[in-house]
Amino acid sequence: MTHAQQTDKPSLAQRLQQNQALLAPGVYDALSALIAEQAGFEALYLSGASIAYTKLGRSDIGLTSATEVAQTLAHITDRVNLPVIVDADTGFGNALNMQRTVRDFERAGAAMIQIEDQTFPKRCGHLDGKGVVPVAEMQGKLRAALDARQNSNTLILARTDALAVEGMEAALERAEKYLACGVDALFIEALRSPEQMKQACAQFSHRIPLLANMVEGGQTPIQSAAELGQLGFRIVIFPGGTARAVAHSLQAYYGSLQRHQTTTPWRDKMLDFDALNQVIGTPSLLALGKQYDGTHESAN
Repeated sequence: MTHAQQTDKPSLAQRLQQNQALLAPGVYDALSALIAEQAGFEALYLSGASIAYTKLGRSDIGLTSATEVAQTLAHITDRVNLPVIVDADTGFGNALNMQRTVRDFERAGAAMIQIEDQTFPKRCGHLDGKGVVPVAEMQGKLRAALDARQNSNTLILARTDALAVEGMEAALERAEKYLACGVDALFIEALRSPEQMKQACAQFSHRIPLLANMVEGGQTPIQSAAELGQLGFRIVIFPGGTARAVAHSLQAYYGSLQRHQTTTPWRDKMLDFDALNQVIGTPSLLALGKQYDGTHESAN
């Protein structure tokens, strides 16, 4: 992908002005991002949990590093031409760590950077046992993040996990204070009922884009992007569904291979060699390489 192509990416801020909710599927590497782009999505969500699942084979309990996320993000933005919302967890430390994280993620091509108010190390927002930092500490980290970005088109998304720790009213109060810092979007994690979802939208959706997080088996009732958009949510993510679908498929594939000692029973459920190369663009890449191998005369 050329630099010109990179700068032609659609503006996430402009897309969020539309009434229709933006559905951003979870991705965890360049291949999953490429296939999501080919499916016709308008934006992607790089899930920190999914990086832990796929890169480390571990739980989402703060084991991934900022460098691992930035490297994964850079591979994705080099391959696809869609805006990427990236999960920056707690910023991987204090306000100064937060600034470094924002600079690194922005250089790697992030369109929106999500920052949460959990204590460090964090854990999945739908796991029990979370803790949150004091409001003033999170406000300082958000201001640090806003100051660190080089381009105002790099959006900052503030997430609060306070509902599970301090209750709904405290979560809404935190969201108000984070909004006052000047962030570009809000995310109240693990809303537990349609009533809580409606309450959050009634308070914020007319002022700032709200994100709805759909976790299969999690705390929040699963609804479609259209249904959530009608409530007032502007961004809808299914962050870990991709990894869960892949894990399910791999269990079946490896189980079949172990039993049958061949992939023949699975052939109708896989891409063959040529089909996979078509998906990842091997023919066009090889054709591009021929322009530089010395076998073609210069056009001049």
